[in-house]
Amino acid sequence: MPEATYPARFEPLVEATKSLSERFEKAGYRLYLVGGSVRDALIDAEADPAGPSDLDLTTNAHPDEIERLVAGWADAVWTQGKRFGTIGAKHQGRTYEITTHRAESYAPDSRKPEVEFGDSVDVDLSRRDFTINAMALALPSMELVDPFGGLGDLIAKKLRTPLDPRISFDDDPLRMLRAARFAARFAMTPEPALVEAMREMAGRLAIVSAERIRDELDRLVMLRVPSVGLWMVVQTGLSAHFLPELDAMELEQDPIHRHKDVLAHTFAVVDKTSPDRLLRLAALFHDIGKPRTRAFGDTGVSFHHHEVVGARMTKKRMEALRYPNDEVEIVTELVNLHLRFHTYRLGWSDKAVRRYVRDAGPLLKRLNELTRCDCTTRNAAKAKMLSRRMDELEERIVELRTQEEIDSIRPDLDGEAVMAILEIGPSRAVGQALDFLLELRLDEGPLGEEEARRRLLAWWSAQAS
Repeated sequence: MPEATYPARFEPLVEATKSLSERFEKAGYRLYLVGGSVRDALIDAEADPAGPSDLDLTTNAHPDEIERLVAGWADAVWTQGKRFGTIGAKHQGRTYEITTHRAESYAPDSRKPEVEFGDSVDVDLSRRDFTINAMALALPSMELVDPFGGLGDLIAKKLRTPLDPRISFDDDPLRMLRAARFAARFAMTPEPALVEAMREMAGRLAIVSAERIRDELDRLVMLRVPSVGLWMVVQTGLSAHFLPELDAMELEQDPIHRHKDVLAHTFAVVDKTSPDRLLRLAALFHDIGKPRTRAFGDTGVSFHHHEVVGARMTKKRMEALRYPNDEVEIVTELVNLHLRFHTYRLGWSDKAVRRYVRDAGPLLKRLNELTRCDCTTRNAAKAKMLSRRMDELEERIVELRTQEEIDSIRPDLDGEAVMAILEIGPSRAVGQALDFLLELRLDEGPLGEEEARRRLLAWWSAQAS
């Protein structure tokens, strides 16, 4: 039998699956590589030279047989997905998910797939999300199995589903959100029937868990140009079912002078930020409060306190999407602070810098980047002015850091010292005294223990009068 030939870029996949495919072949079963590893190998996407760390495979062996075949080969085995036909395994640091050929679909009101096992790889591929993911490499020969023209679609940059898109999206409605991500990630044009099905079936997203939607949103915002997918999410009506605030933001800031609409500005900011997931989410949410605060006056449109309203809205939406509490807190605070830079219009005094750094805390770097990216004006002079002001702020922060510990500003005296000087016990007055001393520290910088003591006694005397 002649040795199989395949492109050199397949070599890492061959090495990663050789010993496993031999076990299945010896037992009389067929084994195929499927999913992203196949797609990415075909387009020669940049990857680890050692090959992908996670591999998806499909086989005509049933779960019990899969479990038996990986025993003794795998360093670890897990069976949580066994009822859906999937056995997981770890081998030499690489993760393998091996699934019996199947055809699965969702009941109309269920979040749990109903699984039927099969013997045909073509049928299994027909139930996958898109043609570019409905390809397989037969092991160990690495022969391409492509019954739905996925390779041609990759080359033509066309996004299609193997079957009617209504069938595909009915099987798993999250695929509609995935369509937006793949269109953005690979710069693909979705076929009209796919887009129409997304519009018709957007409401089916309601049966998908908040956690799955959240994870898909995270993947979308981390792309090189997330706005391509985000526009698709809004224009097909998907956003109305998990992030309705986006729809409300599609309004002109000033309908008379036709300034850029809030949503277009928001997506531009998201694209400009570096691929830091929480920063990208903050960019997505930073103007979420504008529709609720929009007002018109003699000088045009205003959005007073939209950062405060937006922070509350951000917290509520992120909690609904089941984000961890610490992530909700970070993104919410960035939204709340994103206008703070603009409150200092008369130059960066030491006092202003201290307060800005204290308020930002560990979010300072992210806040500065969000502030810079928030400037999407086409007015070159204005953009240059805002950039210069941010440069000045960052220079002033560096200068003050060399003089004092502005990243951990605290009063010159602690609570124990306050109680000893004022001859009082633990009480509300101690907290008030510390607040007074902190304000002095922010306004004037380090006072030293003696000066702080003198000021404290003067303040205490004034309280008693």
